Amino acid sequence: MKNQLKYKRILLKLSGESLSGSQEFGIDPKILNFFACEIKKVHGLGVQVGIVIGGGNIYRGLNANDQGIDRVTGDQMGMLATIINSLALQNACENQGMFTRLMTAINMEAIAEPYIRRRAIRHLEKGRVVIFGAGTGHPYFSTDTAASLRAVEIEADAILKGTRVDGVFDSDPEKNPNAFRFEEISYLDVLKKNLRVMDLTAISLCKENNLPIIIFNMDKPDNLLKLVTGQNIGTSVRNYSEDNKH
Repeated sequence: MKNQLKYKRILLKLSGESLSGSQEFGIDPKILNFFACEIKKVHGLGVQVGIVIGGGNIYRGLNANDQGIDRVTGDQMGMLATIINSLALQNACENQGMFTRLMTAINMEAIAEPYIRRRAIRHLEKGRVVIFGAGTGHPYFSTDTAASLRAVEIEADAILKGTRVDGVFDSDPEKNPNAFRFEEISYLDVLKKNLRVMDLTAISLCKENNLPIIIFNMDKPDNLLKLVTGQNIGTSVRNYSEDNKH
């Protein structure tokens, strides 16, 4: 089965909001367990899995100003929120029998390893699911940018961004039933059309390093499995020439 894998090392990006399920905030144990089960399916095939998860279900640094909190402090609070989610996902994955490591961009040795690139790659090679917490460790950078950075550093084959919709659309599919889904689109078109796939820094980093991004619906069972085995799921964002557009 390993020979049938399209992606052998992935960086899975999950939003913090996805963990809250139907709740307004917090962590829904059912969603957490579902994600762990989906990760186990691909991990069981031998896929090396790195994960970055946001913290928006607990705290969003972008809203800090409205609360009288300066941006840097708000972003630091957001980084700590990602650690809570990362610990929860780590526990859920271990309950499914996977070996894991949580590595953080901010030193907190009592609960996680500091992020060291070579060590992270070694963990992946040994079959451990590696969760990267605390974003980049710096304010003003989103967890999308952290995912792009970590994916480039660990030489992932692709970033798989799990969302609650089936890919990239020309308008909001939850508001417009006739929204058009792109099967593939270039980084430049994402920027030109202002499609909110990832932020500008994240897209630029992927473009410069020719790292594909696949946007897909993580809420549908087996979608992650279908992706890594080469099925046409979601939207692929990558470089392509004019000759390949049609």
